[in-house]
Amino acid sequence: MAVKTRKQNVKDQPPQPNVDDRDRSPFVSPGTGKSRRAGKGTPFNSLLQNRNGLFPGFSFIRSKLGLTPSAFVKLGITLVLAALAGYLHWYHLSRLFENDRHFSHLSGLEKEMAFRTEMGLYYSYFKTIIEAPTFLNGLYLVMNDRLTEYPLVINTLKRFNLYPEVVLASWYRIYTDIMEFFGLPTKMCWSINRGEGMAPVDGCEGMGDPAYFYVTFVFLLNGLMMSLFFIYGTYLSGSRLGGMVTVLCFFFNHGESTRVMWTPPLRESFSYPFLVLQMLLLTHILRTRNPSRKTMWALGISNLCFMLPWQFAQFVLLTQVASLFASYILGYISPTKIQSLLVTHMITLAVCFVLMFGNSMLLTSFYASSLVSIWGIIALRDKFAEAFKPGLITWVMQGLVWVVSTVILKFMLSAIFGASDDAHISSLIKSKFTSYKDFDTMMYTCAAEFDFMEIETPLRYIKTLLLPINMLVVAVIAGRTIQDVVRFLREGEKYSVKPEDDDEEPEMLAKGELVYHSLQLIAFAVLAMLIMRLKLFLTPHMCIMASLICSKQLFGWIGEKFKLHMMVFGILSIMAIQGAANLQAQWGIIGEFSNLPQEQLLDWIKDNTQPNAVFAGAMPTMASVKLSAGRPIVNHPHYEDAGLRERTKLVYAMYSRKSAELVKRNLMQMEVDYFVLEDSWCTRRSRPGCSMPEIWDVEDPQNTGKVPLCTLMSRDSRPHFATVFHNNVYKVLKVPKAAKELR
Repeated sequence: MAVKTRKQNVKDQPPQPNVDDRDRSPFVSPGTGKSRRAGKGTPFNSLLQNRNGLFPGFSFIRSKLGLTPSAFVKLGITLVLAALAGYLHWYHLSRLFENDRHFSHLSGLEKEMAFRTEMGLYYSYFKTIIEAPTFLNGLYLVMNDRLTEYPLVINTLKRFNLYPEVVLASWYRIYTDIMEFFGLPTKMCWSINRGEGMAPVDGCEGMGDPAYFYVTFVFLLNGLMMSLFFIYGTYLSGSRLGGMVTVLCFFFNHGESTRVMWTPPLRESFSYPFLVLQMLLLTHILRTRNPSRKTMWALGISNLCFMLPWQFAQFVLLTQVASLFASYILGYISPTKIQSLLVTHMITLAVCFVLMFGNSMLLTSFYASSLVSIWGIIALRDKFAEAFKPGLITWVMQGLVWVVSTVILKFMLSAIFGASDDAHISSLIKSKFTSYKDFDTMMYTCAAEFDFMEIETPLRYIKTLLLPINMLVVAVIAGRTIQDVVRFLREGEKYSVKPEDDDEEPEMLAKGELVYHSLQLIAFAVLAMLIMRLKLFLTPHMCIMASLICSKQLFGWIGEKFKLHMMVFGILSIMAIQGAANLQAQWGIIGEFSNLPQEQLLDWIKDNTQPNAVFAGAMPTMASVKLSAGRPIVNHPHYEDAGLRERTKLVYAMYSRKSAELVKRNLMQMEVDYFVLEDSWCTRRSRPGCSMPEIWDVEDPQNTGKVPLCTLMSRDSRPHFATVFHNNVYKVLKVPKAAKELR
């Protein structure tokens, strides 16, 4: 093997289509106007019409799509630009990830350690499947897992949304089998000289390396997401320049838009790209008078692909359903269309429930209850019309009925199913508006990503002009919506959205998809302000909304197309000043992953403990113990299960002020053999009141003032435990099997 030394630490706007063309092509302006005659004015039309013999494939595709030669060429240009945006994003993500960790030169163990906390937990199931004798055997192991919550046997596919790992593992096995059959190499390996008196390690690069294969597909998926963003911005604004604005805004605000380059295995890395596709399809449905059944099927499939990989997808879909319902109340979506959307959501939820092996958290969610509540309100719309005069009172009553019925139905279903897995979410929201505290909520709120949005975030939006542009776009849409509402209240039903089978344009100026996108932006903004981590939904949607500065429908009053485009290019030039600085800062991140203390810990565990030895400790460390040492653990970082939260409290009592005897007895009852103690967990805190002993003071006030048990154990673990390993970070305590061993 080779020995390497590591590094140190376009000319015209698309013609305005008629109604039929607009519904057929997703890449033309939503506005109305006179269409240029097909085949006139461009050399491409003549080339495609008169020389079909040279391009029989193009002609066939064009006829199947029902596009004019001009529209077909514009579609091709759009797709080429979208592919370019996707490639650039894939390359950007891969480069940032490699620069940050020097991933290609890490050993297999170091690559696994680089997947910290829940990332390592998810990746461990991918590793389980690819190392099993067969794929089906690996699938059986993850569906009958005995290592994650010892001594329980759990279906981790049901609990942890592991479909991405199952799919990737199957692809990896197929890929390696094919390459092995043809005798083709799949990776290149070399010996890495680590210096500092450390032993050399073997590092591998290539698709045959499991970790390399895994992250490559994550980055490819998120590169495809950027292609969708370009298409989305183009379709929403009616201009390819709008797609360019969306992509550039995303890149200029990249650190606020995604964290996939730092945390590839997280659930949102697999899930969010399908939300972008889902919202693009939803926009097409809202714009189209009579969406086809194929479109609704596509919406349902994208919805399913969004929900399956991520347990929190239901909360995002709740905001979407709420935004659609508000648009319906204001009259921008017809009852027939919103009922079709609700049916699609319900079917998707039911399929997801089945594929998740009856995960009760889905049926007892606010999202599921909201779907039923809105369906009932729409079904009873005639009753509302009889009881209340159409107008503001009816709107308010429908909103109140939705909120009250959703809450009641949610808690009824939770009681029926006996589900409490999402109880911590309600407590977390409660803690945001009151002084309520408990152990579980503080485990979240003491982490910066679950705190309120920091003031620096909107300031960064302002510097790249993302926030001012969104405020302008929303103000224009809101102004036109208010005009519609006032006119409706004055004129009543004479002024409303016309039936969808009416060939004339609705009188309302603000289209349904624009109102929906504005309401969705507000919903995402509220979520991001409450929980900073959720700005990963807000920022990309702000990039989508920014594309509307290119919309002639909203900003046609500026003048001819040339003036509008010059204004947009001027804005982009100003944005690029801070945006380029942000990109330079990202490209300047050069590092190398190294965690020698944890490497020593994992090596000791593999060499000095039995394969069935059970471990307990801090959640992030336990994920690494399971992944790299293959030992059973009793707690882990996936904190969304009520039973797991109780287990973690028992384990984390080591960082409380309780007696050593009580903690030892709890560990013995869980059949723990070794406890991994970390001094840093005893002393560090993100802010006052957030060290582990201080969090325990909220839960266990009677012991306040005593010396934390972890401090006592770091000094001397006897007589309750025996120290069997220690370095400058970790200390492994052996838990006695019976009381007689203490003597």
